[in-house]
Amino acid sequence: MRPPSPPRPLAFPTLDSLAAFLGSRLPASALASWGTAPGTKTLLNLFLELSQGECVLISAAAAAAPPSQQQQQQQQHPVVRAVHVASVRIRNGRGALLMETGQLLSDGTLRSRGGLRPLSEKMRPGETPEAAAVRAVREELGERVRVRILGGEEARVEERDSASYPGLHARYVLHAVDAEVVEGVPEDGEFDTEEGGEHEDEVVVDGAAAAITVKRHYWKWVDDNDNDEEDVAGAEEGARQSAH
Repeated sequence: MRPPSPPRPLAFPTLDSLAAFLGSRLPASALASWGTAPGTKTLLNLFLELSQGECVLISAAAAAAPPSQQQQQQQQHPVVRAVHVASVRIRNGRGALLMETGQLLSDGTLRSRGGLRPLSEKMRPGETPEAAAVRAVREELGERVRVRILGGEEARVEERDSASYPGLHARYVLHAVDAEVVEGVPEDGEFDTEEGGEHEDEVVVDGAAAAITVKRHYWKWVDDNDNDEEDVAGAEEGARQSAH
């Protein structure tokens, strides 16, 4: 007996086609909050993510469960946003972990990372976790920063509602990658860097709210044995939040 085929991602050639699809499946109040509630993104953000292959949308019935559970799941979550995330656990010479404390967004919002998070990046089609980690370092920490990639762990999957797109259920495939600093970044205290890889806010679509992007990242080093043990323990939670 042949195994079932993986669910086919949904395709949206235009922003209007995506809006029509979601409008018939998600609560109007949830969609209205996209790009207006603090920390959320816009419909154009999601359309660009889909166009660049950084995520896919699949029907919940096809995505998940045995036939006996599909009807109930489809009613609860009619569509699922699936994302692969590289979570880069960078350590300095004394073994402290680099964690992001917040982000400055293009709309002027300062988004705080409640539990902190390691450097994280949505993966692109055909990209390995290690390649995504190298790109994340270049885009979020800067061109002059060098790290040594040490390896990774087996991916794990988590599901929850997206913070950036309220009302849209999300499936996160988390790929942890370990690395150590070689040069180019302060190895003590707190610092900030300019985002170098997000330019979606420059895309203009008539009648559509502009995409919201990250402009600056705020970082600090966290020791495993200091008062921030809970922050280190929450690294995987933060990595998932970064993909929201």
